[in-house]
Amino acid sequence: MLASHQQPRRETWLALRRSPHRPAHGQWRVVLLLGILYASPLPGLALDLTKAVVVHSPTLSRPERKAVALLLDEVEKRAHLRWPEESDWPEDGRPVIALGQTSAWPGFAGPFAGTTGTAVPIHHLKPEGFHLSAAVTATASGVLLVSHDTRGVLFGVGHLLRHLDMSPGHVALPDNFAVTTAPRYPLRGHQLGYRPKTHSYDAWNLAQWEQYYRDLIVFGANAVELMPPRTDDDADSPHFPLPPLDMLVGMSQLADDYDLDVWIWYPAMDPDYADPATVAFALREWRQVFEQLPRLDAVFVPGGDPGHTAPRTLMALLKLQAASLREVHPEAQMWVSPQSFDRAWLDEFIGILRHENPDWLSGVVFGPQVRMSLPELRAAVPPRYPIRHYPDITHTRQCQYPVPDWDVAFAITEGRECINPRPADQAAIFRLLQPHTIGFLTYSEGCNDDVNKAVWSALGWDPDQPLDAILREYSRYFIGPDAADGFAQGLLALERNWRGPLAANGGIETTLQQFQQMEREAPPARKANWRFQEALFRAYYDAYVQRRLAYETALENEAMDTLRQAVTLGTSLALQQAGSALNRALTQPVAPAWRARIFELAEGLFQSIRMQLSVPRYGAIAVDRGASLDTVDYPLNNRRWLLERFAEIRGLPTETDRLRAIHALTDWTNPGPGGFYDDLGNPTRQLHLLRNLPFPADPASYVSSKTGFEEGDVVDEPDEKPEGALRLSWIDHAETLYDQPLQLRYEGLDPSARYRVRILYGGDSPKRRVRLVAGGEVEIHPLQPKPFPYRPQEYDIPPESIRNGELLLTWTLEPGLGRNGRGCQVAEIWLLRQ
Repeated sequence: MLASHQQPRRETWLALRRSPHRPAHGQWRVVLLLGILYASPLPGLALDLTKAVVVHSPTLSRPERKAVALLLDEVEKRAHLRWPEESDWPEDGRPVIALGQTSAWPGFAGPFAGTTGTAVPIHHLKPEGFHLSAAVTATASGVLLVSHDTRGVLFGVGHLLRHLDMSPGHVALPDNFAVTTAPRYPLRGHQLGYRPKTHSYDAWNLAQWEQYYRDLIVFGANAVELMPPRTDDDADSPHFPLPPLDMLVGMSQLADDYDLDVWIWYPAMDPDYADPATVAFALREWRQVFEQLPRLDAVFVPGGDPGHTAPRTLMALLKLQAASLREVHPEAQMWVSPQSFDRAWLDEFIGILRHENPDWLSGVVFGPQVRMSLPELRAAVPPRYPIRHYPDITHTRQCQYPVPDWDVAFAITEGRECINPRPADQAAIFRLLQPHTIGFLTYSEGCNDDVNKAVWSALGWDPDQPLDAILREYSRYFIGPDAADGFAQGLLALERNWRGPLAANGGIETTLQQFQQMEREAPPARKANWRFQEALFRAYYDAYVQRRLAYETALENEAMDTLRQAVTLGTSLALQQAGSALNRALTQPVAPAWRARIFELAEGLFQSIRMQLSVPRYGAIAVDRGASLDTVDYPLNNRRWLLERFAEIRGLPTETDRLRAIHALTDWTNPGPGGFYDDLGNPTRQLHLLRNLPFPADPASYVSSKTGFEEGDVVDEPDEKPEGALRLSWIDHAETLYDQPLQLRYEGLDPSARYRVRILYGGDSPKRRVRLVAGGEVEIHPLQPKPFPYRPQEYDIPPESIRNGELLLTWTLEPGLGRNGRGCQVAEIWLLRQ
């Protein structure tokens, strides 16, 4: 439960605005004899529901009708039969699915309408809660679903669907099944952006959106976050089936049909909101959108990414926008996040909340690029303002919660928005941070993170659910009951594929073999199932990258061995033979059948869900926006960089010069006797890096170092693109965020020796200035830009900075920065004994 200081005012807690129906004193009380809190751990006999009939009140609300349609349609898809609907309990002994609100209980509960006993009193159900149980007597059998509100009926249907055993011509449920439950968090939703950069969403029509809404509902989601027609994205997409405003209106209506809360992510992107003309334009533009939407419960305005307006000016704008919003949607809320704020702006923002207490503001959102942690933000923001989490579940690197210590081979091939089931990571993030909030709407850029959405939704309902149980329900419902355990374990195995050094991960090929067996045994419909295709794509992709890594590493080792014989062979022949060895990655590629299968599955995903895994083939907006097919062959050794160096060496005037340059290549990582070398982006070669907390304790790395990656050809600024190819050791690096120092500690140094440090700064933020201090107080260099293009820099280490044989090196950014907080990034370091 939330701590007392986290309880928001009732009028600002969006999901609690709808109070449950409570019977007045003296009215009848519904108590189910069969109701128990949790299902029995012992397996029950199968209650055959194949010939069931659905009984409900004849006066259902529109959301309740949608709930019934959800149940009937999804059972029909899986069991190839459609249950009939009736408003009266049948007398012919057929099993019954009886569902509805407590207010209509006597009308649809049949022989159970008067049931009383000492079990769970239904009037104690919380908002959106429900009681669901199998009911078997001598004369009647079926399933009873009862709630106090429409959402309880909807989520009860979803819970039932997750537990039914459905196959063609058959539906069953254990006859001892019973659950009484309500959600722990009142806000559980996901951002669904109809815009070009989402690599799948932009191609969906309203029928596909309705299906996805249903899929999210089944796992407990009660809200969606949409986007306005104008964002920081392109205005149009070749995949759009409807103009953005028309789709926005349709998606709002769909959400209202199911009684889902509708949020809109609305960035304030105009350059100067201190200009009255700009404010007037923004008020007109936003108002036109508000007026078009059938339902709008809340507006969330990010403080940055995109947008960059000082807090006082931004809050003045939002006060006007909130007033305009409530003229159209009187109960709608206005939320804001301090994303991208630097220290001064964040202090100003907190000061406004504490000292001015704006009553038009409903709450504060914690999302990416907030320079203080969620617990710190909760402590700083007055208790009257609830906190909503906006967790990034869609990205793997350069993001809020990156894959911990991801191997560079995956980072440069699979990319930032790949298919990324990360159930264990997502559960760790949820359980660490959600208690500081009222709930969440996740940040998503497509269906690549579908598993992560299900995990967040399910944990938002019940944080104590075992993760494997959630994944089995996901697999049972979306893949099939016969695959419930195998597919669930496969999803966990895909996450383990990304754990630790790729070269040493012995489970990756086993994971592929397991998925290949599932593929061979799958019926045709399952092979066309996009969720099955996504997992299969990842299994093949991971294994292909690992096989290429082993092969190309061996080729580079062969090339290096040849170069070491340059004195004997001569530099010309050594360079020619080394180049030929490296180029065998192109002329004699490895695992071509796996590569071909990856391309086949990519085509299948475009056909099944319009997933755009390539820019030229499928019209993805950019390579870094999920187009992992376009990077599948990115070199996994230093071939490109070495071939460029070979060309330079051939142009040197003398054989002595050429031999000296070749020696520099073959001895790149050699720090000399008594020295030390760290490849700081490689977890196996960062022996002196201070890491601090592990991922589950600090997933956003507020107080810990982490592995980061240079974006190469996909950085936004043309003058930040590197010249020429990069060594792999320059693509990854160690980094810290904001004011957190990056530190290395050396022990056992010779107190009589002199040392020099060679540093290669890397990273994706070359304009950020860094400072280096040794021994805690001796400045090695002041705040200065990192050399770009990348090249090593050398500095003497003052003897007084080494104490008792220990040296501490500390890098810091200029203090108080905002935006993404990156820039304190070091790729390689040599400590050289003089």
